[in-house]
Amino acid sequence: MAKALKTQYFLASAYTALGLLSGLFYREFTKFNGHPGGTQLAVVHTHWLTLGAICGLLFLLLEKQFELSGLRKRWTAFLITFNVGVLLTGIMMIVKGCLQVLGNSFADSPMIAGMSGLGHMSVTAGFVLLLLMLGTRIGFFDKKNADA
Repeated sequence: MAKALKTQYFLASAYTALGLLSGLFYREFTKFNGHPGGTQLAVVHTHWLTLGAICGLLFLLLEKQFELSGLRKRWTAFLITFNVGVLLTGIMMIVKGCLQVLGNSFADSPMIAGMSGLGHMSVTAGFVLLLLMLGTRIGFFDKKNADA
């Protein structure tokens, strides 16, 4: 459990740094290019601060209370799936936002939308894995509870 807590702490801290740096990048990149705003860059920092940092701290508390890492395969699958999704979503938002600021028509490419969609689907799958682990830990799936 201690390793899982340290991992969650590290991830929450890393996402906090990413969120703050992406906000700084948004402000400076749009100012340097004389773009008034209104691009995907404007919301990258909120995604990383909310999904990465705040949710990461909540996951840390859930780990402390329920020892979710004891469900080793599901815990590993959750960590990988969720974090790949959050990173992929944020990276594709940065790519699209930079292209928007630079006035490149590729910003509206279905490929970019598809990659962002894969990131969102991965985050969703991560939340499903989290809910399955929590359900297991609180006994929701026990046959005794089926009649209650």
